[in-house]
Amino acid sequence: MTARTLKSHYNVVVVGGGQAGLSVSAHLREQGVGHVIFEKNRIAHAWRSQRWDAFCLVTPNWQCQLPNFHYAGPDPKGFMPRDEIVAYVEDFAAHIDAPVREGVGVLRVGREGAGGFVVETEAGTVTADAVVMAISAYHKPQVLRVAERLPPIITQLHSSAYRNAAALPAGAIVVVGSGQSGCQIAEDLHLAGRQVHLVVGSAPRCPRFYRGRDAVEWLSDLGQYDMPVDKHPKGEAVRKQANHYLTGRDGGRDIDLRRFAKDGMQLHGRLMDVDGTTLRFGDDLVKNLDNADTVYNGICALIDRHIADSGIDAPAGEPYRPVWQPGATTHTLDIEVAGVSTVIWATGFRSDWSLVDMPLCDQDGYPRHTRGVTPIEGFYVVGMPWLYTWGSGRFLNVGRDAEHIAEHIAGRRATWADARSGVSLAAFEI
Repeated sequence: MTARTLKSHYNVVVVGGGQAGLSVSAHLREQGVGHVIFEKNRIAHAWRSQRWDAFCLVTPNWQCQLPNFHYAGPDPKGFMPRDEIVAYVEDFAAHIDAPVREGVGVLRVGREGAGGFVVETEAGTVTADAVVMAISAYHKPQVLRVAERLPPIITQLHSSAYRNAAALPAGAIVVVGSGQSGCQIAEDLHLAGRQVHLVVGSAPRCPRFYRGRDAVEWLSDLGQYDMPVDKHPKGEAVRKQANHYLTGRDGGRDIDLRRFAKDGMQLHGRLMDVDGTTLRFGDDLVKNLDNADTVYNGICALIDRHIADSGIDAPAGEPYRPVWQPGATTHTLDIEVAGVSTVIWATGFRSDWSLVDMPLCDQDGYPRHTRGVTPIEGFYVVGMPWLYTWGSGRFLNVGRDAEHIAEHIAGRRATWADARSGVSLAAFEI
């Protein structure tokens, strides 16, 4: 499709060919609204190129519920590995015959006169009545500034560039960050027999299985994935909360950092500074481990109450009890003495909406919107964590948000058609 010449005008331009953009496309087609998807790379690019070899979903396959294309494989309670995830997204694109223009990066989106938009791409400039930004919120790898002070001999990479233990130089490895990626990469290295130093932050953790079921099943029954952000106890602040860490590897299991430490992994508090070959850590390791376990046990207690209130016959469960406690740890690590060759920055991503040449974001750089509908008439965002619910940034609920946006577009299309002189409503039909 990339060989085709771009049209000068599209009714709707969708930016991003991942599961969010494709979901919008599926619902726009149902609404009879013409559109195009511009994808800078390839369909499912992030899944394909920013995940390590042993990566798999942390949510069970049955939660893969793209529009009219739910997971239909033999293992609904399993966890798809990376390549199967890519195939699932690609098969969805083929299923809906998505009008994707791969290899067409968007450079700028701005207003065109009194109404509509101008979209500048690597293949030319087009106009549109509406634009949907389906580019998630994870745009640029984020690395701490102290990385600049590490000795040049140390190999540094972001978690999105990690593939496997064998691809790294011999020696010990420091993983900075204990969110989902950091913990799973630390586990991957640990299982490969590498000496790992994990810098532990404040991310919470969740049980994989509890009282006879995957915790995700219990939480789904409790409506946790469908709770709107405006009804969450933390409100919009929940959007900045780190995801709970656990894994779907080998059929799924807890990630217990204390057990890793008992087996030889070295745990440290938050990285505070780099001084030559010395890393300096905060005095918060005990607090961070305890807080993660408190969240874990809080989820278990929530499930316990649900089971009791509903009279469900389920196996007994017990709260987590620590299997290891930090001793009299020092707050420094000499990476030369420890034989460290590599530092992996599992420190997340930062959002970059600079290609949107309009007043979209608030003072914190977050797009202003209500369930993806921004204050800019005809401009939308989708596929972001907690766009509307916990499931918004996942295969589970991204289709529901896409449907909401497509319906909003369909309801406004007559107004936009009238605003563009000489363009009839029929121009919106596929």
